[in-house]
Amino acid sequence: MASCKPLVYEYRGELLDLIHMGYICVVDRQGKVLYSVGDPEEKVYYRSASKPIQALPVIAMGLDKRYGLTEEETVIFAGSHAGEPFHVKALESIFAKTGLKEEELIMNPAHPAEQKAYLDWVRSGAPKRKFYHNCSGKHAALMLGQRELGGPLEDYWKVDAAIEREVLRTIAVLSGTKEEDVKIGVDGCGVPVFAVGMKNIALAFRGLACPEKIADDRLAQAAAAFVPRIHRYPHMMRGTGYLCSRINEDANLIGKGGANAVYGLGLKKEGIGISVKLADGCEDAWPFVLAAVLRGLGYENPDTLAMLDGLHDSRIFNDNGLCVGHWEMAEPIGKIG
Repeated sequence: MASCKPLVYEYRGELLDLIHMGYICVVDRQGKVLYSVGDPEEKVYYRSASKPIQALPVIAMGLDKRYGLTEEETVIFAGSHAGEPFHVKALESIFAKTGLKEEELIMNPAHPAEQKAYLDWVRSGAPKRKFYHNCSGKHAALMLGQRELGGPLEDYWKVDAAIEREVLRTIAVLSGTKEEDVKIGVDGCGVPVFAVGMKNIALAFRGLACPEKIADDRLAQAAAAFVPRIHRYPHMMRGTGYLCSRINEDANLIGKGGANAVYGLGLKKEGIGISVKLADGCEDAWPFVLAAVLRGLGYENPDTLAMLDGLHDSRIFNDNGLCVGHWEMAEPIGKIG
């Protein structure tokens, strides 16, 4: 990541205390780079930011309709859920309708991430469950796709599995890159994870926002059908009060973050794709950076900007509630485009 640049400065008092290095890339409807910090060709792993893309094959295959899954249930395929009761209920319903079994998921059991759900779980004395793992929705989609494509269900997580090859193809199509140019690693949950250029992540989210830009008719139709569901049920993307749910309350945006501070965002009306990566993995900076980019684009939804400011404004407070410093962009973002 030698090509990353200073992205956010963190001051304590008047002293520069931390420098968060990273990348930003903004592309327009034609795929032209409108703005960038760092090299837009630098490859980074999507991590969970790829989940709305990885969900498309199952929708394209029509498996949601075949098994009578509700729209709300299918959105968890694209989410990194926090283990709230409505998330677990959706997973239990999906597995009951499709004949999948919780024990067939390959990740280790986990506990809920959302605070109230976690405290309720502790008080209950219940064991950990695979359904509590934030990636269990994505795994459910992979399992359904693997079974549909005729591959051994127990192999759905392997890089050469039929569904993983289809996911790779989908990633490549939306990212505007060749399959052989996509770098592949192993994600925290045990399945393949994909790396493309920052520009290509921005292109993928432009495609989710503007499906007519997707160079595959079946995937374009799947995105056109699926993305509006995310807006109707944004709580399934993460959970109560979290950025990935709040940002998708805005029907003009499609956004998803991934581990180690990568974020993708698409703007429908404007035909814009955005990718952000904090090289130090500082996910706390997401709302601050996204708000700066949206303001640079002249984004007109004050509720969305106020939401982002509310999740992370420019001030730093200590444990006593005193303002002791501030954040600022390393290079102020002027008008973009």
